[in-house]
Amino acid sequence: LEWPSQSPDLNPNEHMWEKLERRLKGVRASNANQKFAQLEAAWKSIPMTVVQTLLDSMPRRCQAVIDAKGYPTKY
Repeated sequence: LEWPSQSPDLNPNEHMWEKLERRLKGVRASNANQKFAQLEAAWKSIPMTVVQTLLDSMPRRCQAVIDAKGYPTKY
């Protein structure tokens, strides 16, 4: 795919990282093992319905970018 220069990020992985970041905001780890455990717990706490909703929204997101000719969308 050619990505328009002003396209919003349509990568579902990036949206999931954002959800992880929000869940871990302000959480500190004293070492890498503790941080991994925190990430794993946060990941497991995200309901599968959130993932499915994100995936189901992808056709609408892509169409919105097409309709906006690559300019910003509500996503």
